Amino acid sequence: MEQALLVIAAAIMLGLGAVGAAVGIGVLGGRFLEGAARQPELIPMLRTQFFIVMGLTDAVPMIAVGLGMYVLFALAG
Repeated sequence: MEQALLVIAAAIMLGLGAVGAAVGIGVLGGRFLEGAARQPELIPMLRTQFFIVMGLTDAVPMIAVGLGMYVLFALAG
């Protein structure tokens, strides 16, 4: 029973990590396009900030995926 719960916990961590990253990057991309359409002269600065924030947005789900894989293979295996 305990092993089944660990597998479910790992699956939830992996799934919610992927969904969170997708939603965050989607919202961020939409805001980037809005800003670029509103002020095209700021595109180089906006692009730099976009990629920095996108990396930070994607870092937390990557950590969740790593922890989920740890739970799945090290603890439940």
